[in-house]
Formats: sequence, structure tokens, C-alpha cells
Amino acid sequence: MTTDTTTARTAAGSPVDAAAAAPAARTGRRARRGGALAVVPLLLFTAVAFGLPALAMLDGAFTVNDPATGTAAYGLGNLTASWQGAYLTALLGSVKLSATSAVLAAVLGLLLAQAVVTSRIRALREAVLTASGVLANFGGVPLAFAFVATLGNSGVLTRQLGLADTGWSLYSFWGLVLVYLYFLVPLMVLTITPALDGLRTQWREAAQNNGATRRQYWQHVALPVLAPSLLGGLVLLFGSAFAAYATAAAMVGSSVPLVTLQIADAISGNVLIGQENVALALSLDMVLVAGLVMAVHLPLQRRSAR
Repeated sequence: MTTDTTTARTAAGSPVDAAAAAPAARTGRRARRGGALAVVPLLLFTAVAFGLPALAMLDGAFTVNDPATGTAAYGLGNLTASWQGAYLTALLGSVKLSATSAVLAAVLGLLLAQAVVTSRIRALREAVLTASGVLANFGGVPLAFAFVATLGNSGVLTRQLGLADTGWSLYSFWGLVLVYLYFLVPLMVLTITPALDGLRTQWREAAQNNGATRRQYWQHVALPVLAPSLLGGLVLLFGSAFAAYATAAAMVGSSVPLVTLQIADAISGNVLIGQENVALALSLDMVLVAGLVMAVHLPLQRRSAR
């Protein structure tokens, strides 16, 4: 009888086990509650640093001032103005510049990263990745000055190579593309290198054993595997080039129509006075474009991580 009772208690769970499980459950709840509280400062910072400016941008973008009466009302006038004339030209110019720079940087970065990954010299890999980490964050006025001193109208290489006689101009669309490649190519190297490390040597050996050429291996095996990472990197490069301002402002001024430069001119009243809300509408246009970019980038990032 005693044995049967003990067996039944063991099957149902002994009081000792239940007593030991209760503190563990309370500890788990406290840990989850502590983790939730730890996120609160981050949420507050995000709300202040991003939420308030976003609300101010939305309020200004939809606030239309009547110059005749001096009153303000909500409407779509600023957004309509941002999709016309010079503003639309600047928006399309930024998209064109960002897309061109991103595609070229993606191709060059992939080739450089593949050369580094397949190299047997470990010091070369570490040097390239370290330099890429530095150059990917090197931009703004210092980068513009470096290129002006090197490839400007009176730059060192411009004089030595006689580039001025060939019609070369750094202060043009393609000159700006060249400058953007300086920090976009290293960014692509950092983005695509982990994906290249994930390509297994056995896949290439299996393809070679089945008679596949190098081109067939890349076409049917490597590129399909790398496609999510490549597209994600391309989207990231597009976003970085689309948001760049200081380099273009210091180099080309208004000679190349860009939306970031138009926003700065509208806010400062450089062309027309009282266009601050149009500048906010242009900023909203940039947020929408960035939102579309992120909507494409995040699923690709999750897939490449898998």
C-alpha cells in the first residue's frame, strides 16, 4: 500500500518538486519583468530623439501657410509642391545618383570581398576589413576636400595626368558618383564578406566534379545563395547614398540637383523665402523612400541570416 502511494505521488509530481519549481517560476517572471524594464530607457530615448522630430516634420509638411491672409491650415499644398518643378528634379536626381552609385559599389565590393575571402594571406584579409570599417565611415567635408585636392580642377592628379584636357570635371554627376564609391565600396565589402564566408568549399568541389565551369558555378550555385545578401547590401548602399548631404554640399553645391541640397536651400531661404514647410515635405518624401528601402531590406536581411 505504501509503495503504491509513493508511486502515485511520483507520477503526479512530488510536493518537493512542486516546492522547488515555484521559486524557479518566480525567478523567471522577475527576470522577464526586469528585462522589460531595462528596455524602457531605450524606448523613451527613441520616442524623444525620433518620435518628436517625426511629429514636427509631419505637422510642418501638412501645414499650408496662406500668404494673403497669413493664416495656416492643414492641406496637401506642400506635398504637391515637392512633387513639381525643381523639387521633383532634385528628388529624381538623388534617386538616380544613389541607384548608380549603389550598383557600381555592389559589383566592385563583391569582387574585392571575393578576392579577400579566397586569399590565403590572413594579414591581407584583416587589413582590408579594418580599412573598410574606417573608410565606410569617412565622408562629409574632409572627403570632399581630399577629392578636390586630388581630382579637382587644380588637383594633383588632374594636372599630372592632363585630365582637364579630356573634359573631366569632378563637380559633375559622375564626379560625385566617384566620390560616393569611396565609402560605398568598403561598406559593401563589410556587408557581403560574411555571406561569402558562408559559401562551402564542398559546393565548388561538387560543381567541379560534375564538370561545371567557374561561370556555371557562380551562375547556378554561388549567386543564387548570395542573392538575398547582395540585394540587401544593394538596398543598404542606396540608402546611404540617398541620405548623404555634407559631401555633395561641399563639392558640387547646386550644380547637381539633389533633394538634400534642396532641403537645405529651402530651410535657409537661399532661393525663396517662406519655403520651410516645403522643405519638411521634401523630408517626408525622403522618409517615404527610405521606408520603401527598409521594407525591401529587412526581409532580405532575415533571409540572408538564415
